[in-house]
Amino acid sequence: MLQKTLVLVALFIASTLLFSFAGHKRMLRTIIIDAGHGGKDVGARGDYSYEKDICLGVATRLGEEIARSAPDIKLIFTRNTDTYPELHARAKLANQSKGDLFISIHVNSAPPKQHKELVGSKTVVTYTGKGKKRKKISRQVPQYRYYSTPNPAQGTETYIWGAHKNEDKEVAMRENAPMLAEENFQENYGDVDVNSADFTALSLLKTKQFFKRSATLAGMVEEEFTKIGRVSRGQKQRQVGIWVLQATAMPSILVETGYISNREEEDYLNSEKGQQELATCITQALRNYMGWLEKQQLQPQGAAVLVNDAAKESSAHAFLNQVAADEQKRK
Repeated sequence: MLQKTLVLVALFIASTLLFSFAGHKRMLRTIIIDAGHGGKDVGARGDYSYEKDICLGVATRLGEEIARSAPDIKLIFTRNTDTYPELHARAKLANQSKGDLFISIHVNSAPPKQHKELVGSKTVVTYTGKGKKRKKISRQVPQYRYYSTPNPAQGTETYIWGAHKNEDKEVAMRENAPMLAEENFQENYGDVDVNSADFTALSLLKTKQFFKRSATLAGMVEEEFTKIGRVSRGQKQRQVGIWVLQATAMPSILVETGYISNREEEDYLNSEKGQQELATCITQALRNYMGWLEKQQLQPQGAAVLVNDAAKESSAHAFLNQVAADEQKRK
């Protein structure tokens, strides 16, 4: 009887997830959209524009596209005007909102190319010896002209938190877990037993899950960019810390939408067409990602496994939310 019940539950979940795009809300309920830089922090500079403005434009259009495609998904923006939320504030907002995904929009830049050109030579006279032994020596010294030209680098890149940084990610998760339940987390942080065996084990499990999901979405975003003719420089793991990717306790990606240092790309990034195309590509990648998440949940491993996985996911989420509350009861 129990086995039959489990099968029926599994079939119900599968049919619900597959019927419509709106069903994806079971996999992604809340998405955090982060427009990089802002306010006093202009980011990279082009010939006539700033990174902060392009980021806000693309992020705004991305939100509009997601809202049209999946109105049941809750969208939270780290900024929607020309302001500068500090990095810790962005991560805090994402974690307190219990986001299922964090997408940060940025623009790349490359330094000018330095050149050296031989333009001729000049005669340089030196002397050696003293008195009658003093000799005049003449030699030709090459002369160069030094100049720079704009860097031709172009294309997109999507970053995730590096695998070799997973230990730091786990620490960040333990540090940020109290934020999920405590409004004044700085006052209450010390009361949470983040070193407990159960909590550490859960952090390790979720870290691996976050890395796989982040890497999968990053690859899908770059794939969509190539479909519209953009040059993709691939998905990458940041070799130095991107704080917002480390501190957000959820799958996270940072999209470098193009090079503002390349005039042709700067024009594209500032155009309505360019920003809309970028937003559409990321939205399509999200559709593919949510479909992939569904397949992960619906692997043909038996109905009981599906139900158990769903129960584990629910329990893990509940555990994170309960950590701070349990500590409050002990007082």
